[in-house]
Amino acid sequence: MAQRLIQSQEQKLQQVQRLSQQQMLQVRLLEMPLAELEENINAEIDDNPALEALPHEDTAAPVAETGDYHDDSDTAEADFDTVQERQDRDDALNAALENIGRDDEMPALYNREESNGAEYEERVYGDTTSFYDKLKEQMGETELDAKSREVMEYIIGSLDDDGLLRKDSESISDELTIYYNIDVTPEEVDRVIAILQTFDPPGIGAHSLQECLMLQIDRRPDSEMKRLMREVVENHFDEFTKKHWNKIQSALGTDDYTTRRLQDELRRLNPKPGASLGETQGSTLQQITPDFIVDTSDTGDITFTLNTGNVPELKVSQSFADLVETYRNNKEGMTRRDKEALLYAKEKVSRAQGFIEAVRQRQHTLRVTMQAIIDWQRKFFTDGDEADLRPMILKNIADKTGLDISTISRVSNVKYVQTNWGTFPLRFFFTDGYTTDNGEEMSTRKIKMALKDIIAKEDKKKPKSDDVITREMAALGYPIARRTVAKYREQMGIPVARLRK
Repeated sequence: MAQRLIQSQEQKLQQVQRLSQQQMLQVRLLEMPLAELEENINAEIDDNPALEALPHEDTAAPVAETGDYHDDSDTAEADFDTVQERQDRDDALNAALENIGRDDEMPALYNREESNGAEYEERVYGDTTSFYDKLKEQMGETELDAKSREVMEYIIGSLDDDGLLRKDSESISDELTIYYNIDVTPEEVDRVIAILQTFDPPGIGAHSLQECLMLQIDRRPDSEMKRLMREVVENHFDEFTKKHWNKIQSALGTDDYTTRRLQDELRRLNPKPGASLGETQGSTLQQITPDFIVDTSDTGDITFTLNTGNVPELKVSQSFADLVETYRNNKEGMTRRDKEALLYAKEKVSRAQGFIEAVRQRQHTLRVTMQAIIDWQRKFFTDGDEADLRPMILKNIADKTGLDISTISRVSNVKYVQTNWGTFPLRFFFTDGYTTDNGEEMSTRKIKMALKDIIAKEDKKKPKSDDVITREMAALGYPIARRTVAKYREQMGIPVARLRK
């Protein structure tokens, strides 16, 4: 029997949400990193005569837009720090032993990427201004008499690429007297060096690696960990450089956990502070520009600024605004040509206003998002310990800010944040959580760090099985299942025990 085909017509009501042109513009600008935003704004100014850039009052130093961070204890006012170049901290530490003598040796690098397998990059950013110029900028903000200023400039010029001062004060005094006819005593030179050593980054102007590390430790808030760090560098420096941690632990009387934390904190110090202020000779690192600058003071107060780079303040052209107003007041006597001119002017003014609003909305969204992230990950921003990162997903920040998850996703894409502990992609602060059998939630990154540490310390001739690692993880306070150990091990690219021999 032949089948009959019946064609019918059905009416269906379906609601489809479409973004307006203004919303699409806001989304597009929100996804852009700072450098791309600058290019886009300049292109829009060239294309739309009704959009103008207000002249910078100080074209030499773009002003960063402030975002205030509020916590439960204080209201921190954001300051306007000059954006400084930061060389990759880990690469600097890796190279610490290359050109320094036995007295200046530094233990092996604490490499964030190697320690946890997290998928992120830490790169230097900014322009190619040398650290010499950066230090001179800070010198210009310091009250010095004319003589001390000349001495300071000479000392800055005497720093090596690492930011260390290898000359003694007597040599500097003699050179200034002989070559520059500046009569200055070694004691006066010492006073100027002491001022230089208060500049950023900590450790600049030190005479040796030991002094460099001590200067950095002294900038930290008072704590038991700071006391232990001073004790190691000041009184056990030789054992420290030779990595004789058994002797150090015995002398300090610390337990295993405190000793491991002490190691991590000491390895986080920067043996080459000059490299973190700008390009050094032969540097070929890729450069990025941070969208946020977060600063943690010695007292633990956190402030941040939204880096606006060379983004100008925008306004609607007054001549176009006047043109629209003139035509509006003379509608009756308008010719066809006048009407066309009015429509053209109105379209350009409306487009300029929409663009200005989109830029303003982008800055507002970035500020509230960064503020929420700082609030959530406050402990990391305070001490820089990656193990202190709390589990945090897009929904957490969306709920905290009242923004859509897709908006938070766009903000965290290709955005970077400069902190006291390095420069990180914003996505670095998002980490999944693992809930144990007793209901405790832990950061998966923290668990992976502990897992990798166990494997790194195993006897390479007798690598540990996943069962053994599971028991040791539980003993450290990470009661995860064996299959979870295997899963995380595979995610970090670590082979099974029999292939690790």
